[in-house]
Amino acid sequence: MSTLQPIKQLTNVIESLATDDHYLFTLSDLRAVHLTLSPGAFKVLISRAEKAGLFRRVCRGLYLYPKVKYPQGLLLFHAAARLRADEFNYISFETALSDSGVISQVPINWITLMSTGRSNVIRCGDWGTIEFVHTSQKPEDLKDQLEYDARCHLWRASVALALRDMKAARRNLDLIDWGVVNEPV
Repeated sequence: MSTLQPIKQLTNVIESLATDDHYLFTLSDLRAVHLTLSPGAFKVLISRAEKAGLFRRVCRGLYLYPKVKYPQGLLLFHAAARLRADEFNYISFETALSDSGVISQVPINWITLMSTGRSNVIRCGDWGTIEFVHTSQKPEDLKDQLEYDARCHLWRASVALALRDMKAARRNLDLIDWGVVNEPV
């Protein structure tokens, strides 16, 4: 059994695991370091570690290790991938359409994804907001309309699929540049 204080032991483990690509940790990740602590003691440990600057809370259940050089513009995407790792998710709606130039306005600090999990809006403090919209679509039915975006750690909808999702969810289509959508490839 380790004689290190719980916060020092947590610090050692986080510092050994954190990389520029692995900088987000769930409560389950952190809990694995201290399985013997009671739930109350674990909650106190997390609070103390956060106050000491070991990590920053991104949203409920997800923490950022700030000592690594993480990709600022991708944090929301990486957070979405970690939060819904057990679900089928893909970037769609305004986020996918803006990235492909179909919507001229870029959503600032707001990303929207389709998910087999429940619909939910998750506020991530200064980093922005993640919007999950429920879908019952299956990956095998969409395989020709999805592309994996390794930078974001998520699947990304084609323009046609994102437009279909927008219509199905009855989202506002006023910002869509139909000239770009309909121009020949």
